Amino acid sequence: MKGVLFSMEKFSKFTRENKLVIISLLAALLIFLGCSYILRPEKKEDAEYGDYAHYETAVVDTILKDTCITDETLENNYRGEQMLIVSVKSGQYKGKQMQAFNYVGPLYGRPLSVGDKCTLIISTYADGTTRATVYEYARLVPIAIIVLLFFAATIAVGGKNGAKSLVGLIITVLTLFMILIPALMKGAPTLLTTFAICVYISAVTYIIMDGIKTKTVCAWIGTISGMAMAVLFACLAQYLLRIDGYRMENADAILILRQTGTPIGIKGLMTAGVMISALGAVMDTAISLSSAVQEVHEANKELKQRALFKSGMNIGRDIVGTMTNTLILALLGSSLVLVIYIYSLGLETHQLMSSSYVACEVVSTISSSIGVALAVPLTTLISSIAYANKKD
Repeated sequence: MKGVLFSMEKFSKFTRENKLVIISLLAALLIFLGCSYILRPEKKEDAEYGDYAHYETAVVDTILKDTCITDETLENNYRGEQMLIVSVKSGQYKGKQMQAFNYVGPLYGRPLSVGDKCTLIISTYADGTTRATVYEYARLVPIAIIVLLFFAATIAVGGKNGAKSLVGLIITVLTLFMILIPALMKGAPTLLTTFAICVYISAVTYIIMDGIKTKTVCAWIGTISGMAMAVLFACLAQYLLRIDGYRMENADAILILRQTGTPIGIKGLMTAGVMISALGAVMDTAISLSSAVQEVHEANKELKQRALFKSGMNIGRDIVGTMTNTLILALLGSSLVLVIYIYSLGLETHQLMSSSYVACEVVSTISSSIGVALAVPLTTLISSIAYANKKD
């Protein structure tokens, strides 16, 4: 009881802004916990009959056979297969040894050594027999090392702000994987759900980075406005080009999910991807402009709304010039292999422009850039109104 009273007394000494930040973050945490609990995946019980398969962790004990060789035509990549004895470390076969096959090629797998960890696909058949196949080399530890190095570099360079940005990043990733994806797989409206998640992520990120101030509120409203424009443009572009999420790369895998009972809305996934890919750039643009207008206002508090808007737009034009280029290069770079393959087909220009791949990339790239571009005047207008009417 004394601890509660002490905490309440300490809380009462905080400034109004700090109280708002604490209350807002607590509310955001409750929303996150509530949604993640409601959307938690149902536990899958082990099948008692028929054929089924599980992914399990294992360690290589012995290599019984190894035919893997390097192939000069494949830039000295390995091809072949291995027969292994592995110890299963998880699942219903935990603690047991079994024989496993590791198929290696330039596009999949890699030769394993004794002591290596791997992920197995253990298939159990109706007659009680099993077959284990190596799915992939276990990369959890090296990935953890890479992430820790990234965290260390961010904190070393960014200091306190760098640490805050990492907290925001962690919240973003957790929100996407624990709320957005489960919600979509349960049949939630694709566009509305994704937009709501983007609103939530941007609000929490801004609060963590800068608290609740005029600057962050203006940036948040500008972000929402820019994202809304990107969504509207993406929907219009899809209508004109006669494409939707079904024409995206790997949509066939999602289609199988839908056909087997997962009520995910595939049509809106392209626009949902636009929102997620554009969110970071739109947030950067919005907070930069809101900060710029604030600095101009602090330098000369006699400036009217028109003058503040003009100053913000001058800065915003420079941001748009580099940010849209960054978005286009990032989206094309992530699909470089597919770009090279399509180029190798030798299609005529009109044929290339009519391909569903180019259409999907045009929608994603241009819609994201539209979101960034329109966030500039929207955020600048909102910020100039707020600061011109602010009573210091």
